Amino acid sequence: MNFVEELKWRGMLHQMMPGTEELLQKEQVTAYVGIDPTADSLHIGHLCGIMMLRHLQHCGHKPLALVGGATGMIGDPSGKSQERNLLSEETLAHNIDCIKKQLAKFLDFDSDAPNRAELVNNYDWMKHYTFLEFVRDIGKHITVNYMMAKDSVQKRLNGEARDGLSFTEFSYQLLQGYDFLYLYKTKNCKLQMGGSDQWGNITTGAELIRRTLGSENEVFALTCPLITKSDGRKFGKTESGNVWLDPARTTPYEFYQFWLNVADDDAERYIKIFTTLPKEEIDSLIEEHRQDPGRRALQRRLGEEVTKLVHGEEELQKAIEATNILFGKATKENLLHLDEATLLAVFSGVPHFTAERAQVIGAKAVDVFAETTQCFPSKGEMRKLTQGGGVSLNKEKLTAFDQVLEENDLIAGKYLLVQKGKKNYFLITVK
Repeated sequence: MNFVEELKWRGMLHQMMPGTEELLQKEQVTAYVGIDPTADSLHIGHLCGIMMLRHLQHCGHKPLALVGGATGMIGDPSGKSQERNLLSEETLAHNIDCIKKQLAKFLDFDSDAPNRAELVNNYDWMKHYTFLEFVRDIGKHITVNYMMAKDSVQKRLNGEARDGLSFTEFSYQLLQGYDFLYLYKTKNCKLQMGGSDQWGNITTGAELIRRTLGSENEVFALTCPLITKSDGRKFGKTESGNVWLDPARTTPYEFYQFWLNVADDDAERYIKIFTTLPKEEIDSLIEEHRQDPGRRALQRRLGEEVTKLVHGEEELQKAIEATNILFGKATKENLLHLDEATLLAVFSGVPHFTAERAQVIGAKAVDVFAETTQCFPSKGEMRKLTQGGGVSLNKEKLTAFDQVLEENDLIAGKYLLVQKGKKNYFLITVK
């Protein structure tokens, strides 16, 4: 497979240095993407860079995932409006360990293949490098004029930053440049990849290699576009914040729902970027979707592929099952399969009531649903709806409005799900 061609048709190629494609066709190339370890989980904003490494490995080349244990202590000014908080060594070590486990779902780190992936941490080569040694060995090769001309620096200096640009952040491109130099010398890494906002930092590294080792040492750069929504807004953010890969931060159900709810135009772009489905299959899916957009076949397949990749087949099936509970036919048994976090995520948007255990256990359903809580405006309405088969408790039709509620009616020992008609749900938490 031709790596550059693969990126082109997927809409994942923004910019590359001349000669990059020729190098990739000529030999097995070692390439790296830098990942910022400021949290103990990756989020979907990282996925484009990770998928570039995945495609690179599938095309026979060797991927390096560089976690910035050293640069993460400083913060990159690219695309940021203010300086980041600096993290401790212990926090960074924990974050890096968590990130490695997530990356292993996308990249082969463990086989004997010559192009198996490697995780590298720039703290390993920076921790003993003194400031005086660094400015003497590295700083003398790159002028302030060169560094000032970078877009990432100019934007911060021209009013986007409230407090200007600290020397700490200004030095970031030198440190990232040194990473490229170090990996070139120790691992014969000739290609650095990243988002389009990283072009300035990447080319600084290429320039540093040329100036320190001589112009015959050729290295290359390739970037992917920054992913946005069709309305121009930032990709990967929801009202509650980032969409994380860690199930403790974003449940697999919420993760699946994110992809299920993307706009049609976005789904056509995202299925190329965030899956490894072949072109023919994607073209067929897009055509099928355009024939009947209401079925959302494209969004469903996108959600299935990405959720399976990140969380595995079992969690995908649970997410689909949870989706069906709210939007399709489901049984009490399906409801009981849900863990508490998923149950709360599924019903986060429905009216929620709280009641004391003494008010619920041993009480009549009509009293709990129409008086203790306000699921129904009156006992009369609930009585009438129940008699017409329009009231369900935990996905089972309520046969008697005065049914006595018992302990085993509680889901996970503390929830009651009341349904009025087909679409109106109420969740009661019993304390």
